[in-house]
This record gives sequence, C-alpha cells and structure tokens, in this order.
Amino acid sequence: MAEFVKVATKEEIPAGAGKVVEVGGTPVALFNVEGKFFALHNTCLHQGGPLGEGQVEDNAVRCPWHGWRFDLSTGKNLTVPDSQVARFSVKVEGDDLLVSSEPLQD
Repeated sequence: MAEFVKVATKEEIPAGAGKVVEVGGTPVALFNVEGKFFALHNTCLHQGGPLGEGQVEDNAVRCPWHGWRFDLSTGKNLTVPDSQVARFSVKVEGDDLLVSSEPLQD
C-alpha cells in the first residue's frame, strides 16, 4: 500500500512552476497549475531530461532538453501519444504537499 510523504509546502511552488522532490528514492517533478498540484516522474522518456525544470504551459510541461510535452493530469506524452511517464497522487494537507510513494496504476 502506498504511503504519502511530505515533500514541500504550497508556498515553495508558485503557480506555473515546478520543483523536483524525492519520494522513496524516486525523483518526482511536482507542479502547480493555478493552485492544483500534479506529480510526474522527473525523467523525460526521450533522452532523460529533467521534467521538473521544464516550462508549464496550460496543463502540460515541456521538457527543457528537446521540447517533448507531457499532460500533467495523465502523464501522456503530447509529442508521441503512445508513451507516458508515471504519475503520482498528490494530497494537500493545510499548507503541506504530500506525494504517494507509488505511481498511479492506469
């Protein structure tokens, strides 16, 4: 059963920004889209770019290395639709952000 781990506070991730956190040894990119938080595996499927350093555009993140885009709600790649990165549940408890230690199963 997945546990939730506190990784940040809401004020650490302003709207439109991302932050790389670690959950049980896994690098996770945590994003704020207008007060809603999303978490994806931090590694781009193309060549391993750091998604947490990417630019948030609408409800997607663009990898800073080669521009591949991933939907933040689903983890699906918007450049190559048959691939996706793992996504994780996010809980907000007061000002704290908690991320599941296990990826969501689709």
